[in-house]
This record gives sequence, C-alpha cells and structure tokens, in this order.
Amino acid sequence: MQTKLKAHILVFNLALILLFPLAMLAQSAPAANSPAGPVPTKIGLIDILRAMQSTNEGQKELDELQKKFAPKQAELRGIADEIERLRKELDAESGKLNDDQRNSKVRVIETKQKALQRSYEDAQNEYQQAQQDISGRIYQKMAPVLEKYAISNGYAVVLDVSGQQNTVLWGNTGTLITTQVVEAYNAQSPVPPPPSTAPASGAQAKPSGASGSPTTQPPVATTTPKKP
Repeated sequence: MQTKLKAHILVFNLALILLFPLAMLAQSAPAANSPAGPVPTKIGLIDILRAMQSTNEGQKELDELQKKFAPKQAELRGIADEIERLRKELDAESGKLNDDQRNSKVRVIETKQKALQRSYEDAQNEYQQAQQDISGRIYQKMAPVLEKYAISNGYAVVLDVSGQQNTVLWGNTGTLITTQVVEAYNAQSPVPPPPSTAPASGAQAKPSGASGSPTTQPPVATTTPKKP
C-alpha cells in the first residue's frame, strides 16, 4: 500500500483528475435547430478530455497548474521517503528491540502514515478542483466551436468517447424522434388519451381601468404532459 501511495504522489493521475461533473456537460451541450433540407446522418466521435488538454490554452494552463503544485508534490514525496526509511530501520532493528520499543516505533510510523494520507487527499482534492475549473472554462469556449464544426460538416450527433457517462455532446434536433415514438406507442396502446380540460364558463375578470367597468376574458386552459 505504501509503495502505491508513494507512486501516486510522484505523479498526479491526469486521467482521473480531469473528470469533471456530468452536470457541466449536460448543461453546456448545445443543440442545433432542424436544418432545411435532408436531415444529416453522420455520427462524429470525439475524446473531449484529450481535446481540451491538447488545445494551446489547455496545455498552458495545465503546465502552470503542475508548476503550482510541484512544491506540494515534493513535500509529500519527502514525507513518504521518511516513512520508508523508518520502516527499513524498524525491520533492521527488529531482533534488538523489546516489545515497548517496537510498538513505539510502529506508532510513530502509523501516525506519520495517517498524516501523509490526509495531506495527500487534501492536495489531490485541491488539484482536482483546479483541473475541473480549467476544463469547465475551456469547454464553455469549445462547445460553440464543436457545434459550428458539426453543422458545417453535416453531423447529426457528436458522441464523446473519453469515458464520460453523458456521451452525447451535441445533437441536431432534426434527428430527434421523441414525438414519433410516443405516437407509435399510443397507436398500439389500449389506453385512450386523457380528456382535455374544458374552459370554465361564466368566468369574469376583476374590474380594471379607471372607469371601474368589468371586462370579461375566457380563461385559457393549458395541459402540460407529465414526464414519465
């Protein structure tokens, strides 16, 4: 476990750290209006994480972030090296120590190990948040570029292959078949459509205007389909 922790300290795992919240993609993904003429059918694939990292802006900001955290990485590496040294000393002196001495050294190592783990987690969380902020800023700028490229090149949908759960980054609304599927389902379903809400009769608006004479307006009935 200590060896794995030490390895993680030396290099932060960018593949994991760059994962930003799913909501960010869901809220930012643009959708185009239905184009005139034939509906496009091409499907585009993009590794959005690698794309953001590969931009000049992304490389610059990630490099600056790495430099900012370099001192903390060196500090954590030094603590890990000290713990490793204490463990080796304990193993070398194992036959010469009584139980109290051995237990005392073990407690010192365990205390340092716990402190290192907390420091590592705090640093990693801070680094991850900084990475997410960078990714969010770049994606906000990349989203309209992605939309323009997709429309110009006749794509119906662009899917993300970077491993995010939300794979659809952009879709042409002309390819949506929600209404068609609902109509097809209703056509084979024995359940009749719900009754429409009839406008109430005899409704009268409150008096308005300086003269105080009432004006009557029939209420407008609206029905909003419930989400499944």
